[in-house]
Amino acid sequence: MTGATALHYRGLAETAHDIHTGALSAFEVTRHALDRIEALEPRLHAFAHVRAEPALAEARTADARRARGETLGPLHGVPVAVKDLCAMAGTPTRAGGFFDTRFQAADTATVVTRLVAAGAIIVGKAQLTEGAWGAHHPDIPAPVNPWAAERWSGSSSSGSGVSVAAGLAYGAIGTDTAGSIRFPSAANHLVGLKPTWGRVSRHGVFPLSDTFDHIGPMTRTVVDAALMFQAIAGPDPFDPTSLNDPVADVTERARNGALHGVRIGLDADYALGGVDAPTATALNSVLDHLRSAGAILVEVRVPDVRPHLERAIASAMVEAALSHAHAYPSARSSYSDTYAMLLDTGIATSAMDYAAVAIWRREFLGGLRRLFQSVDMLIAPAIPVEPPSVADMAATVSAPPLSAAPLLAYTIPFNLAGVPTLSLPMGHGPSGAPLGFQLIGPELGEAALLSAGAAYEQATGFSKLHPAI
Repeated sequence: MTGATALHYRGLAETAHDIHTGALSAFEVTRHALDRIEALEPRLHAFAHVRAEPALAEARTADARRARGETLGPLHGVPVAVKDLCAMAGTPTRAGGFFDTRFQAADTATVVTRLVAAGAIIVGKAQLTEGAWGAHHPDIPAPVNPWAAERWSGSSSSGSGVSVAAGLAYGAIGTDTAGSIRFPSAANHLVGLKPTWGRVSRHGVFPLSDTFDHIGPMTRTVVDAALMFQAIAGPDPFDPTSLNDPVADVTERARNGALHGVRIGLDADYALGGVDAPTATALNSVLDHLRSAGAILVEVRVPDVRPHLERAIASAMVEAALSHAHAYPSARSSYSDTYAMLLDTGIATSAMDYAAVAIWRREFLGGLRRLFQSVDMLIAPAIPVEPPSVADMAATVSAPPLSAAPLLAYTIPFNLAGVPTLSLPMGHGPSGAPLGFQLIGPELGEAALLSAGAAYEQATGFSKLHPAI
C-alpha cells in the first residue's frame, strides 16, 4: 500500500488512541469492520459467527461512555475477534465442528471477559480447524489466505489469522497446542504471541490438550500484541493452573523496543538444518537485521527434539481423547473421519509412551533453563517450509496424525516446555505466501520478547505491508 493507511489496516494501538481522543468513533470503526466482513467473508471464510448487531450496539455504548467522560480501557471501541473455542454468552461455540462442546448459553471465557473489560468490541468468533488440530471439517469451508489464496492459511487459528491479516479485525485471540498461533501468524504475515503456559486463563476455552494449550493474541504489530496480552493476562480464580505472578508492563517495553546488547541463542543445526531454501534465506536475512540492530548472536545447542516428536503428538492426542470423552466414541457420527482417527490415536497410546513424554518434557525444560542462563532468548523458524499449497496440506492433515511430526519440529517442543514464543514476519516465499520466525524466551519472558520484536519490526518495516485485498 502507498499513501495513508486504510482504516482497516491501521494498528490496534493507533486506532484505540484515536477513539480515546475522539478523532474516530467506536461506531464508525466497528461499522467499517463489519462492512468489510460482509464484503470479504464470502471469499475468506474467516468467521464461524459474526456479531453484527450486538457489536454495533456495544460500539454505540462505547461512544456514549466516552462522551460522559468515563474512564476508558486500553482497547476501548476497537473491533477484535475471538477464536471459536472461546465461550461467549449469546453465541454458539462449535470449536470447528459439530460435536457437543458442553458450553451453556450464558458461559463466557475469562479471556473474552477481559477483552470486553478492556473496552474491545468483539465482532465475531473466528473459524478454526475441527477440534483445533490440523484439518478443517469437510463440511466447513476453510479460511483462505489473503496473501496467496492457494496456500495454507495456518492450522487451527487460521480464521483468527485471516481475519486480522485481511483487515476484518484489529487483533484476534488464537490458541496454540502445537503451533496454532505461530503457524497462522507466519502464513498470514502477523505477529503472534504464545505466552508462558498459565499466563492467560484457559477457563471457558474448549481444550484440545490441557497441558499443551496456550492462549494468546494475533495482531499486525508488536505493540498491538502487547496491548492485547496486557489485557488478557493474569491470575484467574476459575483456572487453578493460571499463574499468580504479577503481569509486567509489556506494552511500555514494546513501545521502547530494543535489540542492542540482547543475547540471542542460535543453534544453526536446529534452526537452519531442516528447512527449505526460502525459509533458510529469509532466516539468514533476519539474522543480519538482528546483528545490525545490535543484537549479539550466541552459538548454542538446543536439546535434540527429533526423537520425541511423534510421541509428543501422541501425548497431545491422549489429552484430546480426555477432552472429548463425553462425546467420543459414543457420538462418533458428530466427528469427521480425520478427527476420529486423531482421537483413536490418543485412546490407543500406551501409558508408557505418555509417561516417557511427561519425563522428557521436564528434561527439555531443564535444558532450556540452562540455556537461558547465558542467552536472553533463542531464534528458530516457525515453519520449516514455505506455507504448503492447500492441496498438499489437505493430504498432510488427512494422513495419520503422527506423520505431521516434521512440520512441528519448531513448535510443539515449546508447548511441552510451556515457555513463551513470539512469531514475527520475515518476508515472502516464491509463491507470495508469507514466512515467519519465532523468538523463544524463558518462562514469563514475554516483555523481553516483545521489546526485541518491536525493535526488529521497526528495523524491517514489515508491519507496513498488507495484502492487496
